[in-house]
Amino acid sequence: MLAMAGTIVIIVLLVIVIPVVVLISGGVGAALLGGVINSDNDHNSEGSELYALEYPD
Repeated sequence: MLAMAGTIVIIVLLVIVIPVVVLISGGVGAALLGGVINSDNDHNSEGSELYALEYPD
C-alpha cells in the first residue's frame, strides 16, 4: 500500500506541481527581461523625440 501512495505523490508532482512552477518561473523571467529591456531602451533613447513623447515634463 505504501508503494501506491508513493506513486500517487509522484503523479501529482508531475501533473500539477511541475507545470505550475514552470509557468510561474516563466512569468517572473519575462517580467525581469521586460524591465531590463525597458530601462535599457529608456537609457538609449534619452534626449530623442520619442522619449519626450513618452515622458512629458
